[in-house]
Amino acid sequence: MAGKVCFSKLRLLLISPLQIENSVHNIRHLSLFMRPLLPDVLPWSNGFEAGPKTANELVDDIQSGIQQAPMAIRLTPHLLSLIDWSDPLHDPIVRQYIPLGSRIQLDHPELVLDSLDETGDSPVKGIIHRYPDKAVFLASSVCPVYCRCCTRSYTVGADTKTVKKTKFLPIQKKWDTMFDYIERTPALADILVSGGDIYSLSPDQLRSIGLRLLGIPHILRVRIASKGVAICPSRLIDPKDEWANVIIELSQRGRKIGKSVALHTHFNHPREITWITRVAAQRLFEEGVTVRNQTVLLNGVNNHVDTMKSLINQLSSMNIQPYYVFQGDMVRGIEDMRTPLHEILRLEALIRGSTAGFMTPNFVVNLPGGGGKRLACSFESYDRDTGLSTFFSPGSKDASRQWKYWDPLHSLPSLGGHQS
Repeated sequence: MAGKVCFSKLRLLLISPLQIENSVHNIRHLSLFMRPLLPDVLPWSNGFEAGPKTANELVDDIQSGIQQAPMAIRLTPHLLSLIDWSDPLHDPIVRQYIPLGSRIQLDHPELVLDSLDETGDSPVKGIIHRYPDKAVFLASSVCPVYCRCCTRSYTVGADTKTVKKTKFLPIQKKWDTMFDYIERTPALADILVSGGDIYSLSPDQLRSIGLRLLGIPHILRVRIASKGVAICPSRLIDPKDEWANVIIELSQRGRKIGKSVALHTHFNHPREITWITRVAAQRLFEEGVTVRNQTVLLNGVNNHVDTMKSLINQLSSMNIQPYYVFQGDMVRGIEDMRTPLHEILRLEALIRGSTAGFMTPNFVVNLPGGGGKRLACSFESYDRDTGLSTFFSPGSKDASRQWKYWDPLHSLPSLGGHQS
């Protein structure tokens, strides 16, 4: 009997359609799943004194968090299997995907939902054109999982109690308008196909978008954004699923015509890397697919030097290039997850030089208001008492503007924040 149970669990993890069918997307399903796995009394340590102490209190706390969060919850069985349910309060997967009401912090007054002003840089619906030669093609507002820290909480996922989403569905008619803009804008050379998550598209939809972009003469680079390698790697090794085959096909097609096609994924913690992940990454590597990773620096998840070093090293060992570490965006409703600028500066200082330069990520701030990405260390000024850092961005829509980033209120010395 035990063998049958183990086989059933393994089948659930390896057959990709079952991952989506069995995703948890509300508090009732989550409670039913986790209640038998939780200890009656939760382990404690410093930093969580105001939080739940028992399993029942944890369920209530999650319900409170969901009521206040800008993002809905959705987790695949793969993610749920990675959580240490014996100690959920200190688990990095829980912190990324499951909101707790007791942890929600007061928002900084400068926070907004669309912190990067993507809607302001959208010449047609579904296109974000901020940089002269690059644009984002928003193919869908759906993801197989919903990250609490999502910078597009204004549009991605289901409506919540606090946010009514501006959705965009994967409809060919809408895509045609977006393709038309790209085709008549010859300055564009680089397109990031994003959303949402491109894992939510069918293989045929992915192929259609990729081939259309590769067929535009002035488009030289196509990047496909998906967290799928991290949250449902079984899809990439499922012989009945064509999604990985399409990525490989587009990559090979691009090479033959002198164009680059790359997959950009999103790991935040070493715990997210499993044997299934390694098999999936090896398949892509053998087929010549370029895979790059973008990490978000998150409080209580990866803002410790040993954790970040381990993540970088493990990604490198799978031939996934650690590309960016992002300072958390100034998005409303997730203030407990943001870190002050001095933490990303310290991490870079301790990590740079510890591994090969081409496997060392750029530590960057995506400037609020649409200033674009700047190296965190390139700030013009930084006042740790007020939490204000300023940047110039020569390639932005306003090269003379002084762009501002604010540390979270809970990190400020005047409010009891820790100075490292």
